[in-house]
Amino acid sequence: PPHSGVFQAFVKGECHFMNGNEQVRFVQRYFYNRKQLLHFDSDGGHYVGDTPFGEDSGGNWNSKPELLEDRRAQVDTFCRHNYEVSTLFLVDP
Repeated sequence: PPHSGVFQAFVKGECHFMNGNEQVRFVQRYFYNRKQLLHFDSDGGHYVGDTPFGEDSGGNWNSKPELLEDRRAQVDTFCRHNYEVSTLFLVDP
């Protein structure tokens, strides 16, 4: 039976690498009870709502230039940084 009163919220960050780390895309997805509410894609550079609630939240977050700048920078600070660190262990020398 379904569990009432149990909720799940999580954020998933993804790095997509093309041609090594020359072309990198950062995607951050926001979920609530297994449904994606909104996402950020570094290719577009802004939040996109996938539900009415996500559209409201995305519109609010898109009005904050410092937040968008931080998310866009994740391509370098999160993705490329971890690519450089991870290749030492994941790629055969």
